[in-house]
Amino acid sequence: MRSVFKRAGTLLSACVLALYCAAPLFSQTDEAGPDSATADSFYDEGILLMEDDQGITVVETPETTQKKKLVTREEIARVQAPDLATLLQETLNLGVTRYGAYGNQTDINMRGFDSERVAFLINGVPANSPMAGEFEISQIDLNAIDRIEVIYGGSDSKYNVTGALGGVINIITIKDQKPGLSLGGGVTNTSALPGGYYEKNNQRGDPHWEDMADAQKVTLSGAYGAETFSVTGNIFANRAGNHFIYKDVIFNKIRRKTNNEVWDLGGSASFIWNLPDLSKLILSADGYYGDKNIPTGGYSEIKGKQKDFSTRQNIMLDMPRAFRDDLATEASLSHTWKTLTYEPPTDASSLHDEHIITAINRWSWYPLSWLALKGGGDYRYSGLDSTDMNWRDQHDGGLYLTFEIKPVEQFLIVPSIKAIFNSNGASQVVPMPKLGFAWFATEYLTIRNNYFRSFKNPDFEDLYWPAQTDVAGNPDLKPEDGWGVDLGAAYQYKIFSLDTTLFAQYTSDSIHWAPGSDGTWRPSNVGEAAFFGLDGKISVAIPLPKGPFIKIIPSLTYQYMLSYMLSYGYDFSSEKRIPYMPDHTVGFSLDLLWKTGSFLISGHFESERYTDTANITVLDSHFLLNANINQKIGDNLTAFAVFRNLLNASYQSLSEYPMPGITMTLGMRFNIEPKQEKPGE
Repeated sequence: MRSVFKRAGTLLSACVLALYCAAPLFSQTDEAGPDSATADSFYDEGILLMEDDQGITVVETPETTQKKKLVTREEIARVQAPDLATLLQETLNLGVTRYGAYGNQTDINMRGFDSERVAFLINGVPANSPMAGEFEISQIDLNAIDRIEVIYGGSDSKYNVTGALGGVINIITIKDQKPGLSLGGGVTNTSALPGGYYEKNNQRGDPHWEDMADAQKVTLSGAYGAETFSVTGNIFANRAGNHFIYKDVIFNKIRRKTNNEVWDLGGSASFIWNLPDLSKLILSADGYYGDKNIPTGGYSEIKGKQKDFSTRQNIMLDMPRAFRDDLATEASLSHTWKTLTYEPPTDASSLHDEHIITAINRWSWYPLSWLALKGGGDYRYSGLDSTDMNWRDQHDGGLYLTFEIKPVEQFLIVPSIKAIFNSNGASQVVPMPKLGFAWFATEYLTIRNNYFRSFKNPDFEDLYWPAQTDVAGNPDLKPEDGWGVDLGAAYQYKIFSLDTTLFAQYTSDSIHWAPGSDGTWRPSNVGEAAFFGLDGKISVAIPLPKGPFIKIIPSLTYQYMLSYMLSYGYDFSSEKRIPYMPDHTVGFSLDLLWKTGSFLISGHFESERYTDTANITVLDSHFLLNANINQKIGDNLTAFAVFRNLLNASYQSLSEYPMPGITMTLGMRFNIEPKQEKPGE
């Protein structure tokens, strides 16, 4: 079975490569014929395609019951984050839990749920690993991302994916290119603040001035757009020493972080072939390789060696007009291959080889002006060849149907149902109902309300990790289950915008690893929890008609969340909080724009967090202050400087894993695009 599965993956990879090579031969097709179109599109991730006398333009769907945020390509370029987690923290104020600096395991926290319970998508295709449920955040090249769409809560009726207890993060790497050849790239150097410190033997160490060149990154990109096709390519290479001064809170000494060096590189490519009737055939692929030193403990000098390799290939067909004007469809077929090799300091090395084939088909039908029907299904086959768990595989997927009903112009009702299945654990079909309401009270005010069930199946590690001296899986695990509700309001009038949401969610049968009476750590369905919270953002875009500046945008983001651990004999009166989930998360930014550049200062605050279910040990609150400046030089060059943790705060986002103090990133990027002719020229 393993050899057949691997041959299937190789065949799909070969098909993608063949289509890449063959596409230019078939690109001389007739130009799309329709004069106008409005349709929900898989390639455009649920946004509207509209054609006017200026050509095709893209606008975001204004009518939805879900809270959504968009991180644009312009924001990504200006923030200059080292990885996806930092980007989402600094743009959307999401919580982040890290095992260290760049390249280490990192979790995104959304409404009380970690990365294993947040659905990550790449171009609409689920990307969470079936082995451990997580998504490797460091393996995404930010230079290749066009935009990121974030849907909050488990109320997703857009992609209808399983496992989205906290929300959905869709990373979109594909876009149409301008006619002609475009080139881009950049170089950065990140410096850590040197200083005197104490070795583990308490000998005094002198400052390491080489920490001023602690990390370097190089990126290159190219794109070519023609009348009937476009091609893009991106590559990056990164070296991160991850050396920095930190405070050892156990011995109250200043230390220097070592044995956490990372080398990695990656690339991505896409090909878009424009077909008649606005349809597109889209081929994309990416690859990543990382060589990492992984510390075994936050203050330990001992390290393990981890090597990561992953590649994805995807074929998508997007048809905004499928045989008739009121029918649209999207279909995709993808293959993912991941390997992880870990060499611990003492035990034998382990190898985990993972293959995933995913097929998705979505349909949209607009029979009436007040009614849209959306349905489809997804199927995934996962195979894992592991030195620890041997060969394991599973089938999972589901079918869904969604109605978008507008009985009057001011109201939108979205009932949705998905039936999901999984061949491991509980294999019966499980219904996933969702119900959303939106009231467009005025031109400026929208009220949203959602009710939903959330559901997540156990991972391979939870089920099959072999019984060893101190850990063992549990093949009798049940899926995690829960219900939730949210009520939100969005108000936008001229320069002022406000978006706020009240939310509540209850989960049962949550899977937690804990030691038993024999001292062996095992997972079990003991997790029961409730979350109540409020999140919101206020921003004002103030135009500056006089002087050198164009606009100033102050904004404030806040989340208040009460989490209740209802397991291990606790109830609401016990007041036990979920580990690593702060009650208060605050973010602010002040964005100053001028014609050729920008200055951004931002802050992120998290209140104290407990590190254990008994709420005995506490991580102190921390505040991070960041600043960056971008300045365009001529037509094609931009210089930038980024200062993170300006106050040099000593903090941990995970117990005993220190984070860097003040760092400075200096860099230059270039972008050469073909000159566009103005109308009438």
